[in-house]
Amino acid sequence: MKHKLFGVVAVLMVFAFVLSACQPAATATPAPAEPTEAPAEPTVAPAEPTEEMAEPTEAEAETGEAPAEGLTFGLLLVGPYNDHGYSQATYEGGLYVEENVPGATMLYVDKVNPADRPGTTPAQLAEDLVSKGATVIIFNSDDMKDSAIEFATNNPDVYTMHVSGDSAWAEGQDYADLSNLVNVFGRMEYGKMIAGCSAALTTQTGQIGYLGPLINDETRRLASSAYLGARYCWENYAGKDPADLSFKVTWIGYWFNLPGVTSDPTQVADDFFNSGYDVVISGIDTTEAVAEAKKMTDAGQSAWAIPYDYIGSCEEGADVCLGVPYFNWGPSFKAYIEKAMAGEWSGGWEWTSPDWADINNVDTSSVGFVKGDALGEEASANVDAFIGELAGGLNLWSGPLNLQDGTEYLADGEAATDQQIWYLPQLLEGMEGQSVQE
Repeated sequence: MKHKLFGVVAVLMVFAFVLSACQPAATATPAPAEPTEAPAEPTVAPAEPTEEMAEPTEAEAETGEAPAEGLTFGLLLVGPYNDHGYSQATYEGGLYVEENVPGATMLYVDKVNPADRPGTTPAQLAEDLVSKGATVIIFNSDDMKDSAIEFATNNPDVYTMHVSGDSAWAEGQDYADLSNLVNVFGRMEYGKMIAGCSAALTTQTGQIGYLGPLINDETRRLASSAYLGARYCWENYAGKDPADLSFKVTWIGYWFNLPGVTSDPTQVADDFFNSGYDVVISGIDTTEAVAEAKKMTDAGQSAWAIPYDYIGSCEEGADVCLGVPYFNWGPSFKAYIEKAMAGEWSGGWEWTSPDWADINNVDTSSVGFVKGDALGEEASANVDAFIGELAGGLNLWSGPLNLQDGTEYLADGEAATDQQIWYLPQLLEGMEGQSVQE
C-alpha cells in the first residue's frame, strides 16, 4: 500500500494537463469503477442536496478547482459515497455543511481502501485534496488512523479531522499531541442498545445474529452494546430469562465485502437465517442483512434485520426492517468548519451523545434511531419506553459484568469509565463469537 508510482503518475499528469487544455470540462464519476494506484481527481459536491439522496447521480458531482472565496474542505470516504451505509452518512454530513455554512464547499474522494486503491494511502489522497484548495481534511474511517496522524504531522497548518479514533484524546492509549488534529465520533453504543432491544422484542426463536465487520475496540464495544440492549429488553420488557437468549457474532473481516478477501456477508446472513436466527443486526457498512431477510421472508420464512449507519438503509427492505441506528455527522462537521472559518480550531477528542430531547433531530443529534415498518406495535411502544429510560440515565455499562472468558469486567454497582468502554478487550459473557483477531 505504501508503493509510489512516481514515473507513471508524472506521465499521466502531463498527459492529463495537455488534454484538459484542449477539451471542455467533463462530468466525472465519483470514483473509478476499477482500482487505481494513482490518486483520483476529487469531486465537488452538488451545491444543493437532492430530495432523494439514496442514489446520487453522476450529474450531481463535477470535477473542478475550489472556488476563490470561502472555505473548501476535503472528505475521504472508505466506501462508495452512495453505499446506503457509513460512507453515504458521512458524505451527506458534508452536504449538510454546504447547505448550512455559507461559503463552504466540499471536495471528496470515495472508495479509499486497499482493494479499490492499492498502492495509494489516504494521506496521499489528502495531500492531493490540499493541492486542489482544501484547508480542512476529514478522514472518515478507523482504518485511516495512521494516515490521519501522518498527514496532520506533515501539514500542521491544515485542519485535520478523523471521524473515529483516539489520537487526539489526551487520556487515550494512542495520544498524539497535534494541535491541528481532532477526533469526532458519536456514542453509537446507544443506537446499538436500541437496535438490540428492537431485536429482542421481535425474535420468535430467541436467537439474534450480529453481522460484524473486522475485530477491534470499536466493533467489540458496539456488538456488546447491542447485546446489552437485547438482554435488558428481553428480561425487563419481554419478561423472559436472559439465559434463554442466544446472541452470536460472526465477523466478515472488513467494513464491507471485499471479494476474495473477506467472508461474504450475504452468505453469513444466510447462515444465520438458515440455522434458527430470525433477527440479524448488522455492524457492517452495507445492507446485505436487510436484503437477505427480505429474500427469506419472500420465501415464506420469518426473518428480520436491522441495518446500520445510514438513516435511509431500511429502504432496501422496509417490510423486514425493524429500524436503523445511524450517524448524523452534519452538526459536528458544521461546528468544526465554522471554527476553521473563524480561526478558532483547536485539537481535541469528542465522543458525542444523542440529543435525548429528540434523537432524530437533524440539527442537534449525532446519533439517531429510526424505527422500521416491521417493528410491531407493542414492541415499538416498548422501544420508546427503553429510549426514555436511556434518556433518563439508565446505564447498561455497569456491573456486574464479566468478559467473555469469565474475567470480571465490572463489579456489582460499578459504572464503566469511557476508557473501559472504548478499549473493551473482549466481548461480554453471554455472547458467542470471536473476541480477538486470530
